[in-house]
Amino acid sequence: MTNDVSWLDEINWGKGGLVPAIAQDFKTGVILTLAWMNREALKLSAETGKAVYWSRSKNRLWVKGETSGHIQLVKRIRSDCDQDAIILTVEQIGDIACHTGRNSCFYLQLEKNQWKVSAPIIKDPKLIYKSNG
Repeated sequence: MTNDVSWLDEINWGKGGLVPAIAQDFKTGVILTLAWMNREALKLSAETGKAVYWSRSKNRLWVKGETSGHIQLVKRIRSDCDQDAIILTVEQIGDIACHTGRNSCFYLQLEKNQWKVSAPIIKDPKLIYKSNG
């Protein structure tokens, strides 16, 4: 891989130097999650082949699955026409992308003006995330 990272300059980085990043399952096309990336996260995702995001709440980089083991292997990175949004086509290891233990973070569906759960929990989050204290 070349050290040329000028392609990062073409991204229209938004507020705080961030860009929204959608993770999509490469086999099923299911939208798994929406996260945020800064320049370093996008660069590392391209270099390592693992999805790296920027945590706005923790104010740090995080590799998807660093605590759960449910990493995302990057198959393709795309940008939209305005270059202000990213889609990562990924292989979701363990089939769980959501901290709730579901395949996708988008499991709430609007039905008759109420949000209804439309996807089952694959694994109890208490079994995925071990408490540190």
